Amino acid sequence: MEKRVQLLREHMHKEGLEAVLVSHPVNRRYLSGFTGSAGYLLITEDKNWLLTDFRYMTQAPAQAKAFEVVEHGPSFMNTVKQLLDDAGIGRVGFEPQTVVYSDYQAWAETLGSIALVPAPPMIEQLRMIKDESEIAIMQDAANLADETFRHITNLLRPGISEADIALEMEVFMRSRGAASSSFETIVASGERSALPHGVASGRIIQAEEFVKLDFGAYYNGYCSDLTRTVYIGTQPTAKHQEIYAIVLEAQMYALEHIRPGMTGKEADALTRDIITRYGYGDCFGHGTGHGLGMEIHESPRLSKLSDTVLTPGMTVTVEPGIYLPGFGGVRIEDDVVITDNGIKILTSSPKHFMMLS
Repeated sequence: MEKRVQLLREHMHKEGLEAVLVSHPVNRRYLSGFTGSAGYLLITEDKNWLLTDFRYMTQAPAQAKAFEVVEHGPSFMNTVKQLLDDAGIGRVGFEPQTVVYSDYQAWAETLGSIALVPAPPMIEQLRMIKDESEIAIMQDAANLADETFRHITNLLRPGISEADIALEMEVFMRSRGAASSSFETIVASGERSALPHGVASGRIIQAEEFVKLDFGAYYNGYCSDLTRTVYIGTQPTAKHQEIYAIVLEAQMYALEHIRPGMTGKEADALTRDIITRYGYGDCFGHGTGHGLGMEIHESPRLSKLSDTVLTPGMTVTVEPGIYLPGFGGVRIEDDVVITDNGIKILTSSPKHFMMLS
């Protein structure tokens, strides 16, 4: 935590910021280790404060060992103002990506002559590069997703609702240490599998159709994100087999060729060019992948619009898909870490054309 705070200070110095107020819960946990539901970090050139309320005055010092814990009053911003006044600081940065305008107005009014200025996403930039301890946790989260897929393939069959499958996956992950799922689990069967984000519904799974499973485990503060598409039945049509083979080819090609130094746009093209060559470019409307970590969607992005250069330590998903309305869709997704000379794949669930009956 001390190293992360020091790296933040280096960013603050470049931006000319004497102090930064951290209100986003994920960034607060990343810098301090504090997991409570309420609290703010105030970081200056030589001070680390964690402001929280009475409920956490035992928990906070135990978790945030690099911070001086301060119990704030009914208005935490009054305490912030006092600390800044005592330190002789007249300008403080805030997180404009996550602070709503009404809060900004109230904070600015309380601070008075102390300027409240929008800070760039400095902490998010730090979070893009994972250290060894973070990658180890993400590997555990990925392993749990793989275990969940193995478990649920033994239960998938015609006559079960999508919602029941999603519930079973949630219970399985939580029974093995996950705090929750990483996001609302997607179980999309039949024609609903053409919905890229078709969260589980009451639809009953039928024979001779795709089921797309997109899910992850939120484990020890980090997310995994896995997608597999399986076929329920024994008589897939040529179209089922065709689009599955194309998506698998595109995904495998990307996993073989993603490397550090490549931009997000170049990584996206690895899958998109293959799918387009087969005539399904218009049926692949989302990016090839996204950053993954303490949040399910982080920087960088693997998309047509991303010029971010991939760097060792970044963790991203690789998830091309083809979606045919009225028929069904296929997505295959793995979690990977960018390494010095390529990638390390964290997820290991099988992705051959799997038929279940």
